[in-house]
Amino acid sequence: MGCIPTIISDGRRRAAAPDKRRPRRSSSEGEAPPHATAAGSEGGESARGAPGKERPEPEPRPAGRFVVRSPQGWPPWLVAAVGHAIGKFVPRCADSFRKLAKIGEGTYSNVYKARDLVTGKTVALKKVRFDNLEAESIKFMAREILVLTRLNHPNVIKLEGPVTSRMSSGLYLAFEYMEHDLSGIAARQNGKFTEPQVKCYMRQLLSGLEHCHNHDVLHRDIKCSNLLIDNEGNLKIADFGLATFYDPERKQVMTNRVVTLWYRAPELLLGATSYGIGIDLWSAGCILAELLYGKPIMPGRTEVEQLHKIFKLCGSPSEAYWNKFKLPNANIFKPPQPYARCIAETFKDFPPSALPLLETLLSIDPDERGTATTALNSEFFAAEPHACEPSSLPKYPPSKEMDLKLIKEKTRRLVFFHSIFLSA
Repeated sequence: MGCIPTIISDGRRRAAAPDKRRPRRSSSEGEAPPHATAAGSEGGESARGAPGKERPEPEPRPAGRFVVRSPQGWPPWLVAAVGHAIGKFVPRCADSFRKLAKIGEGTYSNVYKARDLVTGKTVALKKVRFDNLEAESIKFMAREILVLTRLNHPNVIKLEGPVTSRMSSGLYLAFEYMEHDLSGIAARQNGKFTEPQVKCYMRQLLSGLEHCHNHDVLHRDIKCSNLLIDNEGNLKIADFGLATFYDPERKQVMTNRVVTLWYRAPELLLGATSYGIGIDLWSAGCILAELLYGKPIMPGRTEVEQLHKIFKLCGSPSEAYWNKFKLPNANIFKPPQPYARCIAETFKDFPPSALPLLETLLSIDPDERGTATTALNSEFFAAEPHACEPSSLPKYPPSKEMDLKLIKEKTRRLVFFHSIFLSA
């Protein structure tokens, strides 16, 4: 079941004969919102489970021009943006999916639980928003598709393919469906995981990162809400909207406006525009500590506060560090007095085998964080008790993570504004 394109060679709409075999269906597209960069919000825009009843969403009638299609069945702008990678997918139309529930909402995209009417499979549809096919928006979307077509690993989310609509400014990305994310599971557990459970989650996260880095991909937004979990306990890294390709053999200029604040490496906060796998490993270190500690370890509200928390826990950089990296914001954020590193003292109740790995991943110098491979070979995973199997992880009923995230976000805002009121 696919779209029946109206081909327009001269830019004018041509009337098409009605299809008498079946009723005409409206597109599932609504209005085209402003931008389409796939950057996630704090809550995350992920292919995970949904709260509430599974009620099909009414589909509005399409408005505006119909899409011009290439001979392959894809809009020409999509073929031009993605190139040969589009050949890995079969053209699909939004008409061939039925939305069941909204499961994620962010500034630039919405995610829906949906049923594939052709295969009967449950998928997650990420609606990418465009504004008149803006070039920058298309670039972000194309890069996410290109990154995901390069990756193929049990711990990396699978892109089923792009899904087009009758509207010229509409596109969905269809992903395999996952019932939970790690932030929601942590909220259900009240942050209490056993050591074998932590090892199980971390082993899967690091295995997925190892695959990404071996294929020259930086995720650039590793956080608990972007780690999806299915009902069998399998973890998959998701939301590659900020991901990019990188060349480890040469320096390349990249934006430092990436990674959610609590998981952002110090070099990014200090203005680095040339970086590597160390930023993902720092985020992984924050997650390791969070799973063992029961809550985020460095919840800063501003970039200045975040750096202050990092220096207080991990120690302030040495003079050798400042001379080595020559970071743009060094003079602005360089602490007036040195801080001693105190990770071992702060987390003295952590399993002894976890501390060396945590010390490595949270090194101020990114070159000292090692790799995902060295982390997987660390004493933490070799020591008893060993990681449990994913299938033995706790099972949960239908997810309420979206509700939990909204509550947490409202609570954070209330605390923030309350602190401003008290300090006024």
